[in-house]
Amino acid sequence: MKIAHREIAPNLPPLVIAEIGINHGGDLAVAKEMVRLAHGAGCECIKHQTHFIEDEMTDEAKEIFPPNADVSIWEVMARCALSRDDEVELMLYTQSLGIIYLSTPFSRAAADFLNEIGVPAFKIGSGEADNLPLIRHIARFGKPIILSTGMQSIETIKASVAILDASGVDYALLECTNLYPSPPEIVSLQGVTELKKAFPKALVGFSDHSIGPEMALASVALGAVILERHYTDSRYRVGPDIINSMDPAELRFLIDRSKEIHVALMNPKQRTAAEEPVYRFARASVVADRDLPLDHVITEADIWARRPGSGEIAGYDFDKLLGKRLIRAVSRNKQLKWSDLA
Repeated sequence: MKIAHREIAPNLPPLVIAEIGINHGGDLAVAKEMVRLAHGAGCECIKHQTHFIEDEMTDEAKEIFPPNADVSIWEVMARCALSRDDEVELMLYTQSLGIIYLSTPFSRAAADFLNEIGVPAFKIGSGEADNLPLIRHIARFGKPIILSTGMQSIETIKASVAILDASGVDYALLECTNLYPSPPEIVSLQGVTELKKAFPKALVGFSDHSIGPEMALASVALGAVILERHYTDSRYRVGPDIINSMDPAELRFLIDRSKEIHVALMNPKQRTAAEEPVYRFARASVVADRDLPLDHVITEADIWARRPGSGEIAGYDFDKLLGKRLIRAVSRNKQLKWSDLA
């Protein structure tokens, strides 16, 4: 999958997405400062949330209070939504720094708007993961889609994946747990491998709502090719998502450590050239464990394996010597040679 200039594949370091979301609190200047600091941390991709409240919710939302806020979900989004002009300015500023700009649309109008302003791909959040008409609408744009699968099982996400398959767009599925923050007791790292197995056409990543980088980094070792975490310039800000957001220093840590884990993930199980000097002294050579006379037939009690590994017969050949006859006497702790044997 390719988003803007960035290829995403198992053989490449994971794409780290810093989700500003609504952490700017509706303030464009704050949002731009968050982007500036993310750029300094080496960020490749920023994700925003696009909320057009009237097309997104009905009046019933004014009576629904999310567990991480003290006002209704309607009020949360009304306070934090950027205007159309402000979002365009945020996107252009982000792109001017060489950072990919993505956003999650929470309504048909928001999706249309993002397509009109030219976002290179769409992120669909967990809350819309089974919103089949919205997924179908977004897929018609023909752009890559990243779909979070929080609050879903393999079975319940199949219909959404079927829409993506039928549309022919490139897509990625993100394992996710939607509690802010998510404790380890309910985070599913197995979800990464289960999604890979169930949907082999999909790239698989991890959208992390836990505190700290550990879960996201662990997912890289399981093959996650996209990492998404909420991001803020300071965790001392007030907002429903701040508690599980990373700051610029943590963003840099996540980017750098995920690259290192990916490098190690690509290495097969083998002895490397760098290990050869260690191998020469750390491995064992077969030696006589006592003085042995000419014509002696070797038993297990006669020999042992000791460092260094500079001898001709390695410890892994120990059993090959049993029952062999010596053609010369050898003293205790002498490294044996094949030429010592008949």
